[in-house]
Amino acid sequence: MLRSLAAIVVLVGIIIFAVQHTKPVYATRGTLAEELRRNAPGVAATLGADDTSQVGRLMASPEFQQQKRAFFEDVMRLKQVDSARADSIATYAVREAYVRGISPAIIFGVMLTENARFISAATSNVGAVGLMQVYPKVWLTKTLKASLGEDLASDSTNVKYGVFILSQYFNPRTKSGGTKTVPWTTALLHYNGCVKGTNTPRCHTYPSKVKNFVEQQATSICNGKGFYECIAKPFIAGLFGAEEPSGTASKSSSGAVP
Repeated sequence: MLRSLAAIVVLVGIIIFAVQHTKPVYATRGTLAEELRRNAPGVAATLGADDTSQVGRLMASPEFQQQKRAFFEDVMRLKQVDSARADSIATYAVREAYVRGISPAIIFGVMLTENARFISAATSNVGAVGLMQVYPKVWLTKTLKASLGEDLASDSTNVKYGVFILSQYFNPRTKSGGTKTVPWTTALLHYNGCVKGTNTPRCHTYPSKVKNFVEQQATSICNGKGFYECIAKPFIAGLFGAEEPSGTASKSSSGAVP
């Protein structure tokens, strides 16, 4: 008990220090949980990445509620869904943004690029499904189904997969077990499945489409910030970053196959 209390005190100190001293970083940086595992493993051990009660506490925080409200406002401004649906989409998107350490602005831009009408059961001509056009042949593996679910037409499940896939490309693992920085354009091209562009010659424009949606439609999320500042996030943002499930798909696979 005393050890747990001491760990919590240390954790609070780390959080306060991070908020006060850390400048925003691009979405390619690892989550705070990863930094804690490297620099304070004893504290990290108390954070169980799969502890849903901790995610619940996170979702009750004023910062989460503020970012959820901003996401909700931007979805409502598009006039494609009612307020209840916009609220649920915002909840799922910002929750996964925190869990995976991906900027809400990037998630919003990808959603609009993939499925601007927010049709849950939308299916592309190659079989990609849902809000973030997840390709089941690549990502609906036994391991991921066990941890993320399997109904890709469910908004909650689809966003879990979509943001997980983004995290694979924005924060790829190194052989040493850490993460490395990847340019946002490269990460988005991989998400789209555009490596050589042989199947879809103009797929190289995908990152610019996402950027344009963020700049033009993410009014509340960005709140007057330019694109690069908007896709940045505080070091604290990935506090409850989840561990990468074992047996995940190859990095050469995509979320939305062109």
